[in-house]
Amino acid sequence: MRLLIHDLDNYEFKNLSDDIKIIDKKGEIKNCIGCFGCWVKTPAECVINDSYKDMGEHFSKSDEIIIISKCVYGGFSPFVKNVLDRAISYIHPYFKIRNNEMHHKRRYDNVIKLTVWFYGEDVTSEEKETANNLLKANAINYDGLVEKVTFVSSIAELEGKIV
Repeated sequence: MRLLIHDLDNYEFKNLSDDIKIIDKKGEIKNCIGCFGCWVKTPAECVINDSYKDMGEHFSKSDEIIIISKCVYGGFSPFVKNVLDRAISYIHPYFKIRNNEMHHKRRYDNVIKLTVWFYGEDVTSEEKETANNLLKANAINYDGLVEKVTFVSSIAELEGKIV
């Protein structure tokens, strides 16, 4: 399965393949409160009961996560960041050394490839560098890979490129 997370308002995706699950702003999302309940009380499921409590499970069934986000100071939009925070149950609370660095141990066997489309006018080269570094760090934490990072000025440039 592929997971498409986006922050676009009232956007219709055309010709998407059947193996894509869409996560968008149509439901109510509450902020992660850092309680670690998804690690100790209800492993792999967020204890906050809203439309996004199963993000860890969605990540576990995905081999690719496609993210479309406004580039905000070299990072994700608040909505996309919140979705990613709510998916922390995808990994274990336990640590392991990978590449001489300490990272969370994986909970599942799947390897996630991240494909990210950042949009926004006037995204600076510094913001692009920050975004690329953030994605590399996210991929390491998920024990996954950065497949592709693309910056576009407008949503119109995405037409026909997300399959």
